[in-house]
Amino acid sequence: MPIRALPLPSLLLLVLLQATVGTAARAEDFTVRRQEVPDLKAVFGEVESRTVVPARARIGGTVRQVGVSEGSQVKEGQEIALVVDDKLALGLNAADARIKELSSQLENARTELDRAQQLLAKGVASQSRVDTAKTQFDVATNQVTAAQADRAVVLQRAREGAVLAPADGRVLTVPVTPGSVVLAGDEIARIASGPYYLRLSLPERYAATVREGGTVRIGQRGITQEAAGSPGTARPGRIVKVYPEISGGRVIADVEVDGLGDYFVNERTLVWVEIGRRPVLAVPPALVATRHGIDYVRVVTPRGPVDVPVVLGDRLAADGVERIEVLTGLRDGDALAAPGH
Repeated sequence: MPIRALPLPSLLLLVLLQATVGTAARAEDFTVRRQEVPDLKAVFGEVESRTVVPARARIGGTVRQVGVSEGSQVKEGQEIALVVDDKLALGLNAADARIKELSSQLENARTELDRAQQLLAKGVASQSRVDTAKTQFDVATNQVTAAQADRAVVLQRAREGAVLAPADGRVLTVPVTPGSVVLAGDEIARIASGPYYLRLSLPERYAATVREGGTVRIGQRGITQEAAGSPGTARPGRIVKVYPEISGGRVIADVEVDGLGDYFVNERTLVWVEIGRRPVLAVPPALVATRHGIDYVRVVTPRGPVDVPVVLGDRLAADGVERIEVLTGLRDGDALAAPGH
C-alpha cells in the first residue's frame, strides 16, 4: 500500500519508527580518529618490603625454644625465642651467696657500732672507737649494696635471653632451631616490617623515559598473561623512586601500590610501564564482529555499509573508555556502524 494511502495514525507510527531507527543508528556510529596513547612495556616487578629487620640474640647461649616459624605474624616486643646461658644460673647463685656473706658482716658492724655508742654514753669508750665502728658499718652497707647491684646485672642478662620481635611484621626466615648455640648478636629471625612495594628492573634504553611520579599499571596476581589480565583492567601504581645508578644495564625503580600485603616477598607480578606515547587507531569492542576466526568492522561508505576485515591489537583504556587497537584495515576518518545496521 502506498504511504499516502495509509491512515493517519499508521502514517504517524511509521514516521516515528523511522526516526527512532535512524537515531539509534546514528547513536551507535563511530568515527575513527588517530589518537595518542601510552606506549606500555610489560615487565616483571618483584614484591619487596620497605624494611627487613633482624631479631638478634642479646646474649650467647643455647636456644631453648623457638616460638615462630616462616610466615608467622608478630607484634613488636613479642617473645619469639629463648636463649639460655647455664653460667648465668651459677653467677646468680654466687651473687646470692655473696649477699648473704656481706649481710652477716653488716649485721656484725651494726652490733659493734651500737656497743661503741653505749660505751661512749657511759664514758668508758673514746669517740675514736665510735668513729671506727661507724666507718666499718658504712663500708659493710656499701658492700651489700654493690653485691645486690651485681645480682641485678645477672638477672637482667638472664632476662635478655628472651629474643623479642623488633617491629610488627611477617617472619621471613628462622635460621636456628632449639638446641642451636648462638653468640650475642646472632640472627634468630628476619622480619619484614615495612610496607610492601614493587621493584622494577628496566633495560637501560628506557632510562630517559622512566621518571619519578610516573604512572604504571599492575596486573592481577600471577606471572602469566592470562592471570595478570590486560592494561585496561590493571590497577594503577606510582613510581616513587628511580635509582641513579645503572647496574648491569638495568635501571632500578620502586613502585608504590596498595593491596600488596598478602603477597609473598620476592613474588613477581606483571607490570606495564609507560615508556612513551604512540599514535593508534582504536574502536569500541562492540563494533567488532568475529566470523570464522576473522574480525570485521562495518565501514559506512557512500554506496552503503561494507564489512571490512581487520587485524586487532591490544585492548586500551582511552579517556577512561575501553577501546581495542586496529593494526590494519582502517584509516583515519572512517565511519563505522554497529554490526547489523
